[in-house]
Amino acid sequence: MVTRSPDERALARWVRAHNRWRGREVFNLLPSENAVSPTAKRYLASDLAGRYTLPISTTFHGEAIDNSYAGTRYTDRIEELGNRAAARLFHGRFATVRPLSGHIAALSAMAPLLPSGSKILAIPPEQGGYDGYAPGFIPALFQWEVKPLPAGGPGGSVRLEPALQMIRQERPDAVLLGQSFFLFPYPVREIAEEVHRSGGLLFYDASHVLGLIAGGLFQDPIREGADLLFGSTHKSFFGPQGGLLVTDREELFQRIDPALVWRIFDNAHWNRIAALTQTLLEFERVGAEYARTVVESSQRLGHELSDLGWPMVAEAQGFSRSHQIHLDLSRFRERFGCGPGELARRLEPQGLILDLVGRLGTAEISRLGVLPDEMGRLARLLKSGGIDRRDIRAEVRQWRSEYPTLRFE
Repeated sequence: MVTRSPDERALARWVRAHNRWRGREVFNLLPSENAVSPTAKRYLASDLAGRYTLPISTTFHGEAIDNSYAGTRYTDRIEELGNRAAARLFHGRFATVRPLSGHIAALSAMAPLLPSGSKILAIPPEQGGYDGYAPGFIPALFQWEVKPLPAGGPGGSVRLEPALQMIRQERPDAVLLGQSFFLFPYPVREIAEEVHRSGGLLFYDASHVLGLIAGGLFQDPIREGADLLFGSTHKSFFGPQGGLLVTDREELFQRIDPALVWRIFDNAHWNRIAALTQTLLEFERVGAEYARTVVESSQRLGHELSDLGWPMVAEAQGFSRSHQIHLDLSRFRERFGCGPGELARRLEPQGLILDLVGRLGTAEISRLGVLPDEMGRLARLLKSGGIDRRDIRAEVRQWRSEYPTLRFE
């Protein structure tokens, strides 16, 4: 019999406690997280978790090889299945499921295609853009010059005419669409036409809205003109943490794919790839209904909170067309005397998980089976626990117990 150390026993307790708490006792409203299906979880815990391959064509002591390891007959098939599913789902001809995260997927697309000194236009963080694309982060590694793409419409949406004018003026090597605060689709077709006139590329970071695109609802970036789509696979897309990349342009993919192994990463974690492939196949079955439920719930929750007096962003535009809604932070603090961080800290012990920057997401609750008609109940609980400081723990836990399994899988 194996005798476990105190630390091993503590670790086991904490993992069990986390699984029980986050998996059965709370409603998660973080727009950056989702629930992985039981089948995908089994693949994450499969023998693949300890396996390692290096799929790269090279020569070793005069012998041509396409992999440094034997024993990959099934991992190769799993990856091929995942690549084909990703290409189908996002309407490209070429795809890779190897990137380990959305951030790594962005590097996988950009690093092979943009030489040092390239100019990029991206939505700045102060308008809801991803901080990783700001001047001191990814661009600094490659000496890329990054300038702000004009945004500032409802929810930080792109302002089309100023954006087109800036593309004409700057003639960037790439325009990068994508945000952390992401409410509305982009005018991809118009931006793509303008950036292509100057010989540039259009990248679409779909990290937050990947599941909505997969459900055929938000927009269709590849068909609308984006050269590459990439993103993380665990936000509105309900897969394991990881990334993917899709394009319709063979000449770009032929420059990207060979640049991955030994440059961006080596091992791609084949248990994750199996779980991601399972999720891609699940989306082909249930993605359309799931995406409709998510967006309708977002819009309904925005309306319900507004009716309760919560200042919300983009009220005149219907609050959202994504899985997110946003608090109007200055008016919220003025009205209720607290910011989003304090609100989240009040609600977490009550069983409602929010982020600390004023976003609320409906992806995971929709995955559980909570319907748009129930957003009024959720809004009242958010107000009761977060503003009125009432004890709502029993009601939240009882309600959460009504969803022991996932609806969409």
